[in-house]
Amino acid sequence: MPDSSIRGVRYVEIGGRRVSVIGLGCWQFGSREWSYGDGYARRESIAIAGRALDLGVNLLDTAEIYGFGRSERIVGTAIAGRTDEVFIATKLYPAFPIAPVVVRRGIGSARRLGVPRLDLYQVHAPNPFVPVSTTMRGMAELQRRGIVLHAGVSNFSLAQWREAEDHLDGPVLSNQVRYSLAVRAVEREVLPWAQANGRLVIAYSPLAQGLLSARYDNSNVPSDVRSRNPLFLPGSMLQARELLHALREVAAAHDASPAQVALAWLVRRPNVVAIPGAHSVRQLEENVAAADLDLGEAEDRLLTEVSGRFRPRAGKADVWRHRLRKQLHALRREAAA
Repeated sequence: MPDSSIRGVRYVEIGGRRVSVIGLGCWQFGSREWSYGDGYARRESIAIAGRALDLGVNLLDTAEIYGFGRSERIVGTAIAGRTDEVFIATKLYPAFPIAPVVVRRGIGSARRLGVPRLDLYQVHAPNPFVPVSTTMRGMAELQRRGIVLHAGVSNFSLAQWREAEDHLDGPVLSNQVRYSLAVRAVEREVLPWAQANGRLVIAYSPLAQGLLSARYDNSNVPSDVRSRNPLFLPGSMLQARELLHALREVAAAHDASPAQVALAWLVRRPNVVAIPGAHSVRQLEENVAAADLDLGEAEDRLLTEVSGRFRPRAGKADVWRHRLRKQLHALRREAAA
């Protein structure tokens, strides 16, 4: 049963199902890129997913490529005996996604997750060499067999999304895209179309991989997979100062964190849900509570205007430092191996 101590779980109605506006992204589960370690994969990740269900969070998002299937297996362990509480979403890695391959790999994902049916099966990204028509034939076959309830896409432009829907001959329920106060390109075409047509935008990296937590600056940047994100280059970090300042100000007014404010801003948008990851149960709880944060119109407007002026950029010196940081990170990993 949901935990009443946190009131922040809210839902959207989509495709005949209720989906929590704050979900749980499970890329970190079992993925070496995050450098969280085996203990996190075997214990903490399962505790995080279990706590999410306790709180009423039902959207858990994973992918077959995360840890090469390990994330799906971890999620499957966490939801065992509780599959009726979950809206489970996973993704097809788009390597040669012809119809028979789509069917085979959809079955494989369901098996690793330990579920008879995938609530949402998403094409992880477009494949420029394989027509989307054959991929959607595979999706349609999985739906016909009852293995997939809803088809979705990820990282698709609006034109690609609509093409996928035309070939499925039915709704492609969602498009999972990078969306946050730091990255808002989706607002140009994808989000308005979703809102007008009863579709869902699933925002990944809703905290811009931690940038919007306001915990980082040029003297303190992530050393894991995020070190390759241009948002953490020196030029971008300087550009982000106004936005981070605004997040801190609004957070102080609500006795909240900047990360919670950033999530609250995002899920105020109709037809948008967010799937932040979590490195601990405590962080999960903070993320979920963000949905209960009631931003005022003036605060929303301030954040929207300030984020609209944020222009991540990297000069030659930034690129050089970025490459050096990547090399140092690789050396550290090699030494620790």
